[in-house]
Amino acid sequence: MTESSLFDAELPLPDDGLAQKAKTLIGFDERYQAVHAQLRLLLNSSDLPAWNTKFHHGKLNLGALLQEQYPFAIFHGDVGTGKTATAETIANRLVAEARVEDATLFKMSNRVRGSGMVGEMGTLISQAFQQVIKAVGKSKRAILIIDEGDSLAANRSQEHSHHEDKVAVNTLIQHIDDLRRFNGRILVILCTNRLSVLDPALRRRAAVVRAFSRPTPEERKALFSSDLAALNPSSDDLAKLVATTGQRADQPTWTYSDIRTRLYPQALAKAFPTQPLSVNLLLHVASAMTPSPVMEDK
Repeated sequence: MTESSLFDAELPLPDDGLAQKAKTLIGFDERYQAVHAQLRLLLNSSDLPAWNTKFHHGKLNLGALLQEQYPFAIFHGDVGTGKTATAETIANRLVAEARVEDATLFKMSNRVRGSGMVGEMGTLISQAFQQVIKAVGKSKRAILIIDEGDSLAANRSQEHSHHEDKVAVNTLIQHIDDLRRFNGRILVILCTNRLSVLDPALRRRAAVVRAFSRPTPEERKALFSSDLAALNPSSDDLAKLVATTGQRADQPTWTYSDIRTRLYPQALAKAFPTQPLSVNLLLHVASAMTPSPVMEDK
């Protein structure tokens, strides 16, 4: 397997495309504000001694303790709740606000699981981290996103956990531990659908743990208002769309992904090429659809 195939994306930051993407994510600003201070601290931990000297005459011992934090965050929630997209856009805004132009976003591919050969998964995970470390060199920065983290970092004590899975978790933990020597220049964000299945040792290392829920009625209304602005939906139209995509006795609330990657394309397919898209058509298509099943822990 080539080095490039270990990643689904390798993107210089800041990136204009990700900045535009952030504008389409409902609730992004609130989510960013909730975590940006902690993530900024992790990414700039090398500046703590100078801050300590400036404001506390170098006498605040907490600075040294903070530098021992692991540069590791966990985003967890149901499929389609925006974890990975938010991780990417948060990384981009952090870099943009830091006014640095020497950072890279890496998105680890699930191909690091390998083909099942003995020792392969641990080796591929190591190769991925080594490539990130090589990219940052002595002065650059990197943010590594690990999507579907539960497939790489499941609890080693589970009865069905195979030897290869345990080796992979051990390898992942070792590399996250090692990243502390870079003083915040490398940050890892792991996204998972099921927080409870992650190995406890990894969960303990997370400096930031952020839950992503299915969109509220207000968030779904904002989504439809933004996405369907060209249709000039009325308040009644929006209320019907919100109600149709809400929780019912036999099904959960729809996710962002259910709406944007399933409802919209199916409605567009029915409209194109002979009729315009309409709220009534969207409601008709939605009535025959069901949302994604709940996977997140309760």
